Amino acid sequence: MPVQPVHVLVLGGTTEARRLAEHLVAHDPGVRVTTSLAGRVSAPRLPPGDVRVGGFGGPEGLAAWVSEHGVDALVDATHPFAATMSRNAAEAAAQAHVPLLALRRPGWVAQDGDRWHAVGSLTEAAELLPALGERVFLTTGRTGLAAFADLSDLWFLVRSVDAPEPPCPARTEVLLDRGPFDLRGERELLRRHRVDVLVTKDSGGDATAPKLTAAREAGIPVVVVRRPPVPEGVPVARTPDEAVRWVRRLYAEGSGASG
Repeated sequence: MPVQPVHVLVLGGTTEARRLAEHLVAHDPGVRVTTSLAGRVSAPRLPPGDVRVGGFGGPEGLAAWVSEHGVDALVDATHPFAATMSRNAAEAAAQAHVPLLALRRPGWVAQDGDRWHAVGSLTEAAELLPALGERVFLTTGRTGLAAFADLSDLWFLVRSVDAPEPPCPARTEVLLDRGPFDLRGERELLRRHRVDVLVTKDSGGDATAPKLTAAREAGIPVVVVRRPPVPEGVPVARTPDEAVRWVRRLYAEGSGASG
């Protein structure tokens, strides 16, 4: 009888998820890849392989989908701040008895000259802002702006892929844009808008890192929201190549097949 390919479900939405799917589809014929996208971005960049869009209905719904579609392994390659989805993935993998890997790009590391202020949440970031500046470059995505809505004395430049969700600060200018961003453009943006404080999440990666260099060069303080931890007991790959090796070990050893 022909051997069924190993079915890997990738919880995606990140560059790393797309690169993992691209590599597996191109080089691993023994693997079937399905990438799941949350559907929060209006025009996502679709990866190769099968794609589904939308939520699962919590960990029970995800576990049911995994079982019904013969998924042999689960890769959580969501955004480092998608904490709810990561918890759901861990619970679903346990319920469905399939192996789970978290694919997480490394976080950013402060360099000499950086004026970073680490905080644990957007709420903490908002509490800190009035002491740091008056013109804020906010790069934390289109959700969560409610934490800053009461800061009427500050001006905000909000950059996101899609229009932000209300409530927003009263003095807000929205810049719809998608990375990667280059250093020259980030320098000009800070200068043109007279930005004196930057707020960002520690999402890591190269696509949006130039803003940190531009802020360091300009002597601008940066409020960095720490990323939530990966659920306890879940192994972590730092690169798509590491995740590819994890998948290959599964089907090479026969431990990923559900029959």
